[in-house]
Amino acid sequence: TLQLRFEKYDLVICDEFGYVSCDKEGGELLFNHLSLRAGKKATIITTNLAFNRWNEIIKDKVLVAAMGDRLTHKAYLVNMTGLSYRLKETQKMRQDK
Repeated sequence: TLQLRFEKYDLVICDEFGYVSCDKEGGELLFNHLSLRAGKKATIITTNLAFNRWNEIIKDKVLVAAMGDRLTHKAYLVNMTGLSYRLKETQKMRQDK
């Protein structure tokens, strides 16, 4: 199954979480996937959304709370601020012309 396929990898990266919302079934699938990996394998999630806004993407508040709990347990949280790298790159290209 899909879950077992992702369970074998040492690292799974979910990039730009939150750009696409998901229905209840999608939220449950993600939760189950993260639960299987929790405490066993590494998972990286990048997002522009704070945890308190994840319920805008997954409409089940209980599921979102449980997911946040599993993700933050023994986790390294990195909060990055600053200008978008893409924006800086575009501005530099325009200056170079």
